[in-house]
Amino acid sequence: MNIKQQRLESLLQEVLSQALAELADSHINHLTITGVKASSKQSAEVFIEGTDIPPQERKIILERLKKAQNILKDYVLSATEWFRAPELSFSFDDSLQNANRLEHIFAQLANEQKNQTKK
Repeated sequence: MNIKQQRLESLLQEVLSQALAELADSHINHLTITGVKASSKQSAEVFIEGTDIPPQERKIILERLKKAQNILKDYVLSATEWFRAPELSFSFDDSLQNANRLEHIFAQLANEQKNQTKK
């Protein structure tokens, strides 16, 4: 990935994090953006930390983010002074949850191995 692409994604992540924090909707103004994958300035996939969010609430959050997309795009335009804001799509990032699950499995394996060596 080139540096220009990384700058674009980093800037979008920062600006969108600020925009979400300023929204009046309590379902989405506390969300953490873990990353942005931009194909260009035309579209960007925004990853939201979803470790502690139940599936029912995820659906509500995605609907509200979709409704707030125009507000978020306006915020991006005003903060960046770009001519056009990218189309935003949102998805949940479960990598932290997966990492925690792997750590738990490794801890169990280590305990089992320790118990077998004691016998």
